[in-house]
Amino acid sequence: MKTKNKYIYPVKITDVVRISYDESPAHVGNLKSSVDFICKEETKIRAAADGIVVDLKSDSNAGGQNKELEPFGNFIELQHDNEEYSEYEHLKKDGILVKLGDQVRKGQIIGYSGSTGWLAHLGPHLHFMVGKYGESDNDYEAMEVVWDIQ
Repeated sequence: MKTKNKYIYPVKITDVVRISYDESPAHVGNLKSSVDFICKEETKIRAAADGIVVDLKSDSNAGGQNKELEPFGNFIELQHDNEEYSEYEHLKKDGILVKLGDQVRKGQIIGYSGSTGWLAHLGPHLHFMVGKYGESDNDYEAMEVVWDIQ
């Protein structure tokens, strides 16, 4: 299923940023449509669409190749039109520039990339996905993102 909304890349694409759809072992099952932006730490992260901050975590400094580190990833979650939710993961400790309930605009800098949580073999990167929730918060399915290339 594809997103109804169009999203911009959350990271500015340069000669040192690369996009990966299938290198991460986490991109399976309900997360198979996730996207990784391989970038150095402290890269500016932009809101991919207008939305509201509905969840975040920014207090962790733990990250690495071990899957058990997955709960330690810092993240921002935004709610958008059409009941779509975007997630920005592996953010820098204290690298989030928004707070719960904030309205954000497409392109607004919302945080900085880091290397928290389970990074697998990819090193620092931004894990990005857009999806919908089902019956519960645990019932989330990433969707194929329709990009608004700018």
